[in-house]
Amino acid sequence: GQRRADAGATAAGAEGLWWSDALSDPWRDPRAPAVVVATPSTAGPELEPATSLRQPDRPRAAGLGMLLTIAVVTALIAGGLGGTLGYVFAVRGGTIGGTQLGDGQAAPLAQRPPETIAGLVKKVLPSVITLRVESGDGTSLGSGLIVSADGFAVTNNHVVEGSSGSIVITFSDASTASAKIVGSDPESDIAVVKIAKDGLPPVEFGDSDALQVGDPVIAIGSPLALSNTVTYGIVSALDRPIRTDDEAGGVRYYAAIQTDAAVNQGNSGGPLFDAAGRVVGVNSVIGSLAEDQEHAGNVGLAFAIPVNQAKRVAQDIINTGKAKRTVIGAQLDSSYHSGGAKLTSVASNGPAAAAGLRSGDTITKIGNGVVEEPWDLIALVRKYPPGATVSVEYTRDGGRQTLSVTLAADTK
Repeated sequence: GQRRADAGATAAGAEGLWWSDALSDPWRDPRAPAVVVATPSTAGPELEPATSLRQPDRPRAAGLGMLLTIAVVTALIAGGLGGTLGYVFAVRGGTIGGTQLGDGQAAPLAQRPPETIAGLVKKVLPSVITLRVESGDGTSLGSGLIVSADGFAVTNNHVVEGSSGSIVITFSDASTASAKIVGSDPESDIAVVKIAKDGLPPVEFGDSDALQVGDPVIAIGSPLALSNTVTYGIVSALDRPIRTDDEAGGVRYYAAIQTDAAVNQGNSGGPLFDAAGRVVGVNSVIGSLAEDQEHAGNVGLAFAIPVNQAKRVAQDIINTGKAKRTVIGAQLDSSYHSGGAKLTSVASNGPAAAAGLRSGDTITKIGNGVVEEPWDLIALVRKYPPGATVSVEYTRDGGRQTLSVTLAADTK
């Protein structure tokens, strides 16, 4: 903050401060009267040098000739200085010759082509929303994306978790509408809300399975309550298994799109777009060096739920009120940390058994996803829809083998 001296400061009160000498220095004391003092000398009357200007001990009478001389000299100096400054400003302003900076008046900016980032953002921004959710703990804020013209929107489950039922949606043009929760799936961290407004601009969905590492991506949301914030980056990794705990004691699993686009608290539930303006992911969590969520911030490690999974879960919620979870039909050894997911049991009528997997097998890869920890397998399996057939690499009795498994929906 800025500090200022009190108008009634005394020498004692100002002692030790940077303005303590102002009481005897007219250049730094704003209350000192501006006085030019003429002092006699043996060579005749003349002005004291500027460095010796000071307040006089007492007023002195000046002769008429001296006053006249000072007035004339002051007038000449003022006139000359004014003319000089006027010329300088005229030259610098370009009215009187001299060097001209720049290339004349700039032409107005043209419409941005739709393939540019600016053109893309202009196109997709109306489909991005900010959610203010009332709960018993206060108000939380997150982001979301409009997925249908009649008002359905997708966000994270952890954005609406604990809601008291009051949700206010803010659009990119600052207009607002109310919304209610349609349903959510804590394990996939996807929720659907219904906005009380029609004629909305839905997003265009892309194909998250078609992404490659290095593809450009754009995140839009409301980090730290700064709505309509746009950040840009690339796909840093694919099929990154994510396991996080929710406030209700549950666990979330998904094989994430990792990106270095800056994402912070408030981006949760917002869209991750590809270079064509299609949604490829739903921003959900960030990697941080902070030990608690309150102090977590962007360090270039952000993770989004693949849109193919998010869209499938959202469609299930809209159609049936709950999501179908994809399973492989086996129990895992949670204490096994030697690389891969070790099966402790296999359901007799499940996908794993039908494919030929047995208890004691250790799955090391499913599709293109590498399995290093037991829960990696859960996250990677959830990426696929029920009925999908995927290749599985596993070890048995020290040998590595491969087979295909047709995944199924959980019967719960």
